[in-house]
Amino acid sequence: MHTPSDVQIDPNTVLGKVVTVLYAFTVDDHGLSLAELGRRTGIPKGTLHRLVSDLVKVRLLDRTQAGYRLSGQLFELGMRASTERSLIEVATPFMEDLYERTHETVHLGILEGTEVVYISKIGGHRQARSPSRLGGRMPLHCTAIGKALLAYSDPEILERVLAEPLERRTPKTLSGPGLLRAQLERIVDEGVAYEREESAMGITCVAAPVLDPDDRPIAALSVTGPVARFHPERHATSVRAAAAGVAATLARRARMSEPE
Repeated sequence: MHTPSDVQIDPNTVLGKVVTVLYAFTVDDHGLSLAELGRRTGIPKGTLHRLVSDLVKVRLLDRTQAGYRLSGQLFELGMRASTERSLIEVATPFMEDLYERTHETVHLGILEGTEVVYISKIGGHRQARSPSRLGGRMPLHCTAIGKALLAYSDPEILERVLAEPLERRTPKTLSGPGLLRAQLERIVDEGVAYEREESAMGITCVAAPVLDPDDRPIAALSVTGPVARFHPERHATSVRAAAAGVAATLARRARMSEPE
């Protein structure tokens, strides 16, 4: 089961069991049998059967020939999250502009715990084979978006990341805390972050943070392409300008919504 790094689940409560079942599904699952759900969750078969039956009734799970899967109702609920919805709405025109400039994959990600969550993605037929998935998570230290977010995050988040072993995704992943800290300082100076085959071999990336008026990270934008054709430094100015445009639009909307 993969849960967000900052989520604590008490499996002894009904809510805890529900959350455990929902988080048991991965992005690659098209249907899980009751036996597989039991293996992943550790919930006794009788309890699990009653639980998934109730989740089907309230349309949080669908039952198919392949077993059980997450339902479209969950997607609808997720789209009601006003902050992310507003962010995607504002960011999309800027992401489309970046795509037209580069014809490479454009991502929008947010910080959650000590991970980046990808909430929007634009890519054409030539998009690079990237480990990122819409709704997926990646460690902060090995992605350009993650480093852009981490560089502007509260010090305690940085210290929490540096206190844990830095997972080595490829031979080029930064695994030394000192090297990562130095790179984050350069990101603050330059306003952009780079990834060079650190999350997956063969891809490179440039990202910039979307900051609030107090320079705290709201999100980050990135462009990713294969090392054979994509030169991230050439697009640093465009990515930085797009992130600044998103930030300015969000700030203007916030001012307009304030009571007089």
